[in-house]
Amino acid sequence: MARVKKIPLPQLIIEIFCNYLEGEFVPMIGSGYQAYQKSQILTADPKRLVLLCYEEAIQSLEFAKTKYLSKEYETKGKAVQKVLDLLNHLRDALDFERGGEIAKQLDRLYGFMIVHLLKSDRERDLKGFSEIAEMLMQLKSAWEEAMHRLPHKPLSVEPEGDLSFSLP
Repeated sequence: MARVKKIPLPQLIIEIFCNYLEGEFVPMIGSGYQAYQKSQILTADPKRLVLLCYEEAIQSLEFAKTKYLSKEYETKGKAVQKVLDLLNHLRDALDFERGGEIAKQLDRLYGFMIVHLLKSDRERDLKGFSEIAEMLMQLKSAWEEAMHRLPHKPLSVEPEGDLSFSLP
């Protein structure tokens, strides 16, 4: 599986956040907030950065649904694009050598989410947005539990169970 040049995850996250902190996407937030976000990202543990991506993607999906309902389609489109960017960057950051089967399963899951989000957006299916948000919440919860169990140790790369998700 060919991937484009890898950029360190913190730099990718800063790029994503800064791109969307400008303009109407995040109203009433000034450069002080941008500086705070950059600081949070640059000083965060790499495991925490994954959580930040999940949190931001979940919030952006909810924001996109709200903007769709209020017929603010351009802003909705920017929120959907932000989720797609985050999913693609999470996918690109996977380490298949160290991550083993979990990395492969996450790659397939992120790929599924991207396709499902694009289809849901095209078909104006807000239920699809909620399904993706639910999957991301499950991933976030599992990641938080893994971080809590192993606060100072590297995470295991061998799966302990099925990482599959089912849609309602």
